[in-house]
Amino acid sequence: MTKTLTLLALAAALAAPLAAEARGDDRQRPTFQQLDADGSGTITPAELETFRTSRGAQRFAQTDTNGDGTVTEAELLAAAGDRAATRAGRMIERLDTDGDGALSQAELTAGREGREGRRGDRGARMFERADANGDGAIDAAEWAAMADRRGARGN
Repeated sequence: MTKTLTLLALAAALAAPLAAEARGDDRQRPTFQQLDADGSGTITPAELETFRTSRGAQRFAQTDTNGDGTVTEAELLAAAGDRAATRAGRMIERLDTDGDGALSQAELTAGREGREGRRGDRGARMFERADANGDGAIDAAEWAAMADRRGARGN
């Protein structure tokens, strides 16, 4: 079961290139011009879908290293490992303030605090969304509603 869930998670990551770009991982974010395929000066839902589909096909082709039109577990794991290695390298470049090639707890904490300062406290934003009645606490009904919105991942 765990192996199946792992493969499903990797397949989902393979099929969601725009989401990955929004998170800022290994690929550059698309430019406005790339998304505005017809050059009209606006981006339509159809243009976004076309771009997403194209990126998904590119990502699939990169992962399908033997070119047989299918992606095996080994190919998925290799692709995931490559992306993880790239992210780890960038993380060390970004957070290693003393230049020793390793991250201390203090460097990780400082990096997290810096990220929260740029993007706001994600945990606080999530709490505010879950606290539907704004009373400063999450009751069982609010928790269930949040879990439903998240596809029952928060149980």
